[in-house]
Amino acid sequence: MKLSVSDFQQWEHKSVTLLGMSGVGKTRLSALLREADWFHYSGDYRIGTHYLDEAILDNIKQQAMQVPFLRDLLRSDSIYIRNNIGVDHLKPVASFLGKLGNPEHGGLPLAEFKRRQRLHHQAEVAAMNDVPAFIDKAQSIYGYKHFINDAGGSVCELDSPEVMQTLAAHTLILYIKATEDDEQALIQRAERAPKPLFYRESFLDQQLAIYLQEQGLDYVAMIEPNDFVRWIFPRLFSARIPRYDEIAADYGYTVTTEEIARVENSDDFLDLIGRAIERES
Repeated sequence: MKLSVSDFQQWEHKSVTLLGMSGVGKTRLSALLREADWFHYSGDYRIGTHYLDEAILDNIKQQAMQVPFLRDLLRSDSIYIRNNIGVDHLKPVASFLGKLGNPEHGGLPLAEFKRRQRLHHQAEVAAMNDVPAFIDKAQSIYGYKHFINDAGGSVCELDSPEVMQTLAAHTLILYIKATEDDEQALIQRAERAPKPLFYRESFLDQQLAIYLQEQGLDYVAMIEPNDFVRWIFPRLFSARIPRYDEIAADYGYTVTTEEIARVENSDDFLDLIGRAIERES
């Protein structure tokens, strides 16, 4: 949604979508705004609690069934397993995505890894398409004045113009671009604690072929899962930047992680958006 500064200021019920890599401050900012009459919609939370809930539970149950003690309790309905996903606790979603590589080191075979990637892609598309309905719910049911869509870091990978058009029609899109220092900090953090990630399949295939050749490996099952994530993350980061830039140019506005870090309340946030609109108009 493209607006003038005055149009944005006069917009009674503001709705904003935050875009950017994981770690740029989207969830911190959303949590801050929750305290100021903003409804916090988390795309990853919606994915984990609705669209992938059953698949995540099935994955956990498969692991539990390998333990005889737990298997007997599950088969006799003596215990049950449920997700305990929260906006600030999304580990079950990440554990479902998993990492590619040696099964003995917690990795997934390529076919299973891609299956889960496709399920996540479908779920993320659906979660973003739910945004207009939740904007309405936020006001009509819960009585919030404003709405913040905390989108996952992989939204730029969806290759779905319809999703972006839907978000742009109902929200102001704000891309949080990492400064050079913050970009390096995010890469270093990924190296220290590699986490499961979503990849476009064509990107994954291309990078996987390069990695196998560089490492002299013949099979995916020979990959050390964490090493592959460490190796691919900087390449993924670089590949996503032009995608975010294009979305912001077509549909929204750009601010930096440095600017976001200075936001301490809702008024600061609104002022920052006003400045972003003014400098790009």
